[in-house]
Amino acid sequence: MDKFNSIELSKKNLKELVDLRKALKKDLFDLKIQNSIKALKQTHKIKLTKKNIARVNTALHHKINK
Repeated sequence: MDKFNSIELSKKNLKELVDLRKALKKDLFDLKIQNSIKALKQTHKIKLTKKNIARVNTALHHKINK
């Protein structure tokens, strides 16, 4: 999972952003479960996923207030 940039997020419509946020939250849940049973080797992905969710939330906020 890579870092999202604001340009590619601004090109998406509201439905795509909501679906993306939903998928990221599911990924975050799965990563947390794996981490809790010590099966996750790349723990930095949790932090990256949280930041990506925040980026999507910011893009959603800007779209809604436009």
